[in-house]
Amino acid sequence: MTEEEIRAKARRYVELEQDELFREQVRTLLDAGDQDELLDRFYTDLEFGTGGLRGVIGGGFNRMNPFVVQRASQGLAQYAARHGEKAPDGSLRAVIAHDSRRYSETFALESALVLAANGIQTYLFSGPRPTPQLSFTVRQLNATIGIVITASHNPPEYNGYKVYWSGGAQIIAPHDKGIIDEVGTVGDRVRRISRQEALEHKLLVYLDETADDDYVAMIERKPVRRELLKTHGSDVRVVYTPLHGTGARFVERVLRDVGVEVITVPEQREPDGDFPTVEFPNPEEASALRMALDLGRRERADLVMATDPDADRLGIAVPDGEDFRLITGNQLGVLLVDYLFSSLKQTGRLPRRPAFVKTIVTTELQRLVAEHYGAEVFDTLTGFKHIAELIRRFETEPDQPTFVMGDEESYGYLIGAEVRDKDAISAALLTTEMALYHVQQGKSVVQRLQEIYQQFGYYEEVTISRSFPGQAGAATMQALMQQLRDAPPRMVGEIEVLRIRDVQQSTVFDLQSGTKRAMTDLPRSNVLQFFLTDGTIVSARPSGTEPKIKFYASASAPVQETLEDARQAVKQKLARIEQSINNMIESVGNG
Repeated sequence: MTEEEIRAKARRYVELEQDELFREQVRTLLDAGDQDELLDRFYTDLEFGTGGLRGVIGGGFNRMNPFVVQRASQGLAQYAARHGEKAPDGSLRAVIAHDSRRYSETFALESALVLAANGIQTYLFSGPRPTPQLSFTVRQLNATIGIVITASHNPPEYNGYKVYWSGGAQIIAPHDKGIIDEVGTVGDRVRRISRQEALEHKLLVYLDETADDDYVAMIERKPVRRELLKTHGSDVRVVYTPLHGTGARFVERVLRDVGVEVITVPEQREPDGDFPTVEFPNPEEASALRMALDLGRRERADLVMATDPDADRLGIAVPDGEDFRLITGNQLGVLLVDYLFSSLKQTGRLPRRPAFVKTIVTTELQRLVAEHYGAEVFDTLTGFKHIAELIRRFETEPDQPTFVMGDEESYGYLIGAEVRDKDAISAALLTTEMALYHVQQGKSVVQRLQEIYQQFGYYEEVTISRSFPGQAGAATMQALMQQLRDAPPRMVGEIEVLRIRDVQQSTVFDLQSGTKRAMTDLPRSNVLQFFLTDGTIVSARPSGTEPKIKFYASASAPVQETLEDARQAVKQKLARIEQSINNMIESVGNG
């Protein structure tokens, strides 16, 4: 694209954007002749992907801003008008929520005004709300579509736009591609009405505490051992941080309603899109829990918890000796599977055919534990929309099991089927119940985890992420995945590769026999999995929301002598695997 073509696109954006702040950003770049920055903002349009939009906030077609959000909403409205399910009264309805990020409220309102201009009655939350509440409310109101403005746990310069379909789940095929195509046809033709006109015609309706009450009531039906919480809830001290996001009002309310004392980190309680006290508002990062851990030590807490800005991910730490131990997403999933399925079984509430659903990059230890309690275990691609689709199939197709729980390694958990996305609020309640139960049994959470390892073997996972920003980065990512397909490694971390599953091509290649067979149990996706001879699984996939490739490695060892011996054996194995993966990445980056 030539310099003049880039400048022409920039001038066109200035004409279309109605927000003066974003217009002025681009005008300043044009006046200064900052061609490098103009190129980055205009060499492409911010892609409306299979889940929606996510990008850096700023003026330009390759940024998150009011016009880009309006254009996406126009395409979504057009698609919903032709293919969406109507409410019982024959209307098209939408629900929109937003988190605490910069311009989230602006983007949410602009989305609502475009949908309203297209005749869609839109219910807009009056302030920041968790993503799982959006999913729940879409179902409650029989809405056609839902939108949540969030970039989850990304740095503060990002924001995003996620789309949900009727039923409360994020969009999947065929709607994902259909909406993408529709958004691509919009061009400059966006319909929008004023907030006042939308309110007068009842095309914009604000949601308030009544919607909150419905969501909270659903969560408070989740405990398995209500009597335990009623009798001993005050015995457990919880320190919690929402990391400047949307979780505080709900985690505090739910835990206090069941009698649990919760102490919220005061410096991080209020919503703040700058996330001033953390480098990344991500409960997967140890640094994000620093203030909560400090408070937990002072308060002698039994449990430390953190939710991300849109409150769909949960991270925890628990006492271990003289200090706290961070629990990984895989480990918390194991603990919740163990507690939930065992408790339902002990109390006689386990369904006849209970189902547990996990993603293909989540630890296999969860499978072993769930099957031990009689559950059927299902694998899906990464992303809760795939777990939600399985729930839909369980409910609508004959002779299917009953969904009990689903999770993914990236700190996402879903208990029950009322929500169709990961829900950190309900997970926080179950985690508190689980911790209280083990304390009442005379053991710590860490001790219970060690018992599980003793029974099933020691499992540990590592994730290697490498970012590739910009136009050149996208080409490097593509080249790396292509190299892994064209010349797959025969050894990873000095361990022989037994077979390779290519989810994009729906094949499994056996390296020993040289044969390839079809695989039809997963939708096509740009994912490669390498199954090693010792049972280790290494997976590679480009992120769907960020310019990075992620490698996941899960290794295990039986506990033959001591648990520490098994742990050290697995750690050494993972260190060799990580080095091998880094070498593969460097070979492409330097090529």
